[in-house]
Amino acid sequence: MTKEIETNQSGWNLINSYARLPELFFSSLTPPTVSEPELVIFNDSLAKELGLNSEVLKSEEGVAIFSGNRMPEGSEPLAQAYAGHQFGHFTMLGDGRALLIGEQVTPQNERMDIQLKGSGRTPYSRGGDGRAALGPMLREYIISEAMHALRIPTTRSLAVVTTGESVYRETELPGAILTRVAASHIRVGTFEYAAKWGTHEELKALADYTLQRHYPTIPLDENRFLALLQAVVSRQAELIAKWQLVGFIHGVMNTDNMTISGETIDYGPCAFMDIYDPETVFSSIDRQGRYAYGNQPPIAGWNLARFAEALLPLLHENQDQAVEIAQEAISVFPDLFQAKWLSGMRAKLGIFNEEDQDQTLIEDLLDLMKQERADFTNTFRALTFDHVQETVLSDAPEFSEWEKRWEARLDRQPQSIADSKELMKENNPAVIPRNHLVEEALEAAEKQNDYSVLEKFLKVLTKPYEYSEIQTAYCTVPDPTRPYRTFCGT
Repeated sequence: MTKEIETNQSGWNLINSYARLPELFFSSLTPPTVSEPELVIFNDSLAKELGLNSEVLKSEEGVAIFSGNRMPEGSEPLAQAYAGHQFGHFTMLGDGRALLIGEQVTPQNERMDIQLKGSGRTPYSRGGDGRAALGPMLREYIISEAMHALRIPTTRSLAVVTTGESVYRETELPGAILTRVAASHIRVGTFEYAAKWGTHEELKALADYTLQRHYPTIPLDENRFLALLQAVVSRQAELIAKWQLVGFIHGVMNTDNMTISGETIDYGPCAFMDIYDPETVFSSIDRQGRYAYGNQPPIAGWNLARFAEALLPLLHENQDQAVEIAQEAISVFPDLFQAKWLSGMRAKLGIFNEEDQDQTLIEDLLDLMKQERADFTNTFRALTFDHVQETVLSDAPEFSEWEKRWEARLDRQPQSIADSKELMKENNPAVIPRNHLVEEALEAAEKQNDYSVLEKFLKVLTKPYEYSEIQTAYCTVPDPTRPYRTFCGT
């Protein structure tokens, strides 16, 4: 098979615009080969969106690409350089075990990064082996695809291959590589890196590239960098609000894990909250609760301040005026987030219009949920179908008083109760990737080479608002006395 025929059959349509940035931002390299790659999961629907041929990519030729054993036609593989504040401390980072193989131009003329994660050592590996274990790669596949189905901006997962080789962490684990798809992998940390180690012109080149790629409607005039900052603030406010509305806890909101595109990225110690509590933390390394559920909005604001600091040289030649401009731009984040969150919470309760007391109504419900240790997702699911008797709230004397206030609120709007229930169904998922179910799927795959549990789980997660009978088994709540911990493995 010639390269030309292979390329036409597989559907690769790669460009490499990131490689045209100054060399400060990346290192070109070819990944090391692996011994016995095997495809264990493939995303057919995403492949179709990307304009790729699933059947060809499931063949030996496709597996060779997903394992890094060969590159598709037109690829210019590179590892991206970036920095970041990790738990508040600034450090040099970069793609220590990932490789951008190119940007796929889709049939819709969109440009999507194709990245291999776990493909081997790079100049940014900092002593690591550059490899990844199977469990964390499958975990990212599950959670990222669930987030997409929940209508939350996110990186996607195209494929996972096992490498036939072991990786060594605390124990010996099967190695794997994830093919990750993203609007781009440009991060707040990329700008921090440019501001710290690049020239003014290199920082400007990165900012102009980001504008062209993610915000093409912003006029390219002298105010474009302020407009970039304002646009990123707005997108992040919307993203974090969406996280809060489904009980998603990222777990490691370092600045290198905040994208300029507004996508969720990096699914290491993330998890979904079961019992509602703003102080919920799952990550084993977040001992102080910096990235707890309730802290996610202010941490996002903190991260955006670091982005604004990196942009200061572009905002104004006078340092003091640049700082003033930046502070004003990021000061609106709390209000933007609050507006997005409040709008989403109204929808979760079937409320179409606005009243001054809505926030109090919502917060009173959340306080009750915390007090009674109610499950976040199942509570809103029960309210949607008037099945509150199935929740712990039904035994709380305060709930009946709250319920009367809620019913009176719905009666004051012109829409019918039936309309309200439809709005609630559209905004309250029946299923989320429950932590214990994720672990069950991973254990079956890792220890028994059984992917049927994972595949069934994924099928349910792709339609979280369907409310089908098959979803019932996936709505169970685990034993609340059993602690759950996640680890940085991706």
